[in-house]
Amino acid sequence: MFSGSIPALVTPFAPDGSFDEPAYRDLIEWQIAEGSSALCACGTTGEAATLSYEEHFEVVRVCVEQARGRVPVIAGAGSNDTQVAASNLQAAKDAGADAALMVPPYYNRPSQEGIFQHFAALGATAPLPIILYNVPTRTATDIQPATLARIVAAYPAIFVGVKDASGVLARVSQHRASCGPDFAQLSGNDDLALAFDAMGGTGCISVSANVAPRLCAEFQAACQAGDFVKALSYQDTLYPLHDALFTDASPGPVKYAMTVVRPGFPETLRLPMTPANATSRAAVDAALAHAGLA
Repeated sequence: MFSGSIPALVTPFAPDGSFDEPAYRDLIEWQIAEGSSALCACGTTGEAATLSYEEHFEVVRVCVEQARGRVPVIAGAGSNDTQVAASNLQAAKDAGADAALMVPPYYNRPSQEGIFQHFAALGATAPLPIILYNVPTRTATDIQPATLARIVAAYPAIFVGVKDASGVLARVSQHRASCGPDFAQLSGNDDLALAFDAMGGTGCISVSANVAPRLCAEFQAACQAGDFVKALSYQDTLYPLHDALFTDASPGPVKYAMTVVRPGFPETLRLPMTPANATSRAAVDAALAHAGLA
């Protein structure tokens, strides 16, 4: 259902910290023109943690409206409270999203049984498909392969894919064995996307695609065509950027990079996130030059 290069969109803010809707609409037009296969709104890179409920789903609504059905829109909708997560799913549906991206409960640190029960409760009433998002470094909770298989088996029509940012490449094979080859496996790590796809992944929900959407789309197209020699060439071009965008707390570096490749794009972040430091900016500048983007 989902494949290719899917940018985890940044959310532009005006200097006063308000949502910069014109800049967001412009970003979406550029992303579609450059070949992105879907759009992910209000995820980690989109600073969802600093958006109010109303802002969050207004951003999703704007994304859907601007995309106009040309590509699917995936809305970040996770919560560490199951009831809130269920409400978020309905809000994502009401905003017009095609699917929701859902992290397991964070901070609470539930057991594997708790993770299963959380998603089973959501699956029972979910109004749209769900892509599970496993990112243990942020949630302090890891959806183990057996638990993921159990979730998918309970509601196969709802849980259609996973964004895997565990960094454990063997899980691609484990998930293929337990969930089948039609289950969408999307890398959550740009730097591992080549190996991830070679093992059976279908694409990447990407930070780098904010900055280099065409290169990321062409890289994913090569992977999906099985041309891993060509894909490796793209990997060599993009790897310094993948690395540089995490040389300071994200999304500081990627928002700085956006100001280079899209002059006039606002760099504003909401606290506690802060602009990229000088060392990070230098790394981003070098990576953009290496990729021919600056």
